[in-house]
Amino acid sequence: MHDEIGYQKDSGFTRTRNNAGGIEGGVSNGQEIRVRGYLKPISTLRRPLQSVDFATREPVKAAYERSDVCVVPAAGVAGEAMVALTLARCALEKFGGDSIRETKRNYQGYLDQLKNY
Repeated sequence: MHDEIGYQKDSGFTRTRNNAGGIEGGVSNGQEIRVRGYLKPISTLRRPLQSVDFATREPVKAAYERSDVCVVPAAGVAGEAMVALTLARCALEKFGGDSIRETKRNYQGYLDQLKNY
C-alpha cells in the first residue's frame, strides 16, 4: 500500500497516510482501521428475463418478487455487526479473561507495557 514510515521523537513511528486501512500483515499498525465492503448486484431484475417452464418446456418470463431496490442500508447494518463481532473476538483473543473486569485489567496492563516500550 506504499505507506511511508516516519519517526518523530514525541510520538514515535508515524505514517503519512493510511492506505493499508490500519492493518499490516494481519496486525493493527495503530492507525484508524478502515473496512471496505463490496456487494454483488441484486439477484432479481424489474424486467424479467426470458426463461423456460420446466414442466411444459414453454417459454415464460421469470417472476419478479423483490420489493426492495437497494440492499445498501441492510448490508451496512449486517457489515457493521460483523466487524464488531470480529473485533470483539480479536480483543478477547489478545486480552482474554473470565470476566470483563479481568479483560479490562489485562488491557490496561498492555497499555502500560506500551508506554514503557
